[in-house]
Amino acid sequence: MALDAADPLRGFRERFALPKDVLYLDGNSLGALPAHTPERLRRMIEEEWGQGLIRSWNEAGWYELPRGLGNRIAPLVGAAPDQVVVCDSTSVNLFKVLSAALRLNPGRSTVVSEVGSFPTDLYMTEGLAPARRLLIGRDAPTLEELLDGDTAVVLLSHVDYRTGRLQDMAAVTERVHAAGALMVWDLCHSVGALPIKLDACGADFAVGCGYKYLNGGPGAPAFLYAAERHHAAARQPLSGWFGHAEPFAMSPDYRPADGVGRFLTGTPPLLSFAGLEASLDIWAEADLALVRAKSLSLSSFFLRLTDELGLETVTPRSETERGSQISLRHESAYAVVQALIARGVIGDFREPDIMRFGFTPLYVSHADVFDAAEALRQVLDSGEWAQPRFAERGSVT
Repeated sequence: MALDAADPLRGFRERFALPKDVLYLDGNSLGALPAHTPERLRRMIEEEWGQGLIRSWNEAGWYELPRGLGNRIAPLVGAAPDQVVVCDSTSVNLFKVLSAALRLNPGRSTVVSEVGSFPTDLYMTEGLAPARRLLIGRDAPTLEELLDGDTAVVLLSHVDYRTGRLQDMAAVTERVHAAGALMVWDLCHSVGALPIKLDACGADFAVGCGYKYLNGGPGAPAFLYAAERHHAAARQPLSGWFGHAEPFAMSPDYRPADGVGRFLTGTPPLLSFAGLEASLDIWAEADLALVRAKSLSLSSFFLRLTDELGLETVTPRSETERGSQISLRHESAYAVVQALIARGVIGDFREPDIMRFGFTPLYVSHADVFDAAEALRQVLDSGEWAQPRFAERGSVT
């Protein structure tokens, strides 16, 4: 169609190994496989590990990968060099930065988050004893009503994982700082989908994953951002040897590394790093402004096509408040999604009644969106979703 013919990003689609006869609208949960990732993994396994053995920590640059890949992610999140490291999981990194933020704000003990945040964000705040946790949507309806003289840190998702609602990072960060608190952003559903400006917005810390829009592979390592102004004073609780100032001195006492490296913990899982490294080769060539423009075009097109289906749209219609997904509500959402998957249209389901469709601009086309919307219409019109086989719950959806 004409929209795809004029798409400046259309050449990126061939850089991914997409299955035939599948319309993949779940890259906001697990990104597609870059075509050259298997070769990067093969090289690390057969050559760097198989032939280089332990020498590859130096000769193949393994030791510097956490910082090196962090510097490659930095432009994607609007950060100057040496403020991002790749390490651990999102959950572990959340615990590190939240603990560091609490230490940086002595005399305050409250952590504010949203009751609708991705569960791991909430679970990690529970482990921050003796910090007190308050939740927007449970303890008060708005952030402003929870900010007080005891608020130490606020943790929010840049894009809501259920609804796709996009927060105004600059405005929220400014409000949080005015209340004397530090700001932590969860970027899992925004990095790789839209431009992010952590430095310009004055964020204190941020975390994000490597396996959604970044296409680093299942279980890809996460990343962590710490603003340079906090490096000298920040202390995180997981004082592992990779975060030591001199890890090979084998000192019995811990001394944190200079800079953002102090947020590293243990030996990195390098095979997982190889997958993320390969995906970042693609991101080095992508223009985030074009990515965002196509994302909005895809999601707006899907909205227009599905408006006539009588479904409630959960995602904000305003482009300034929308990430890169559209969430629709149906009382039997799980079954409808399973019926779509049986047709080769892969979206996903979120409790209790949300059908979620992600638009990953590097490999999703407007033709894909048209076909997916038509498949949804047919599933609803035919009532095929009501078949008992589509109601059976699996462990992953």
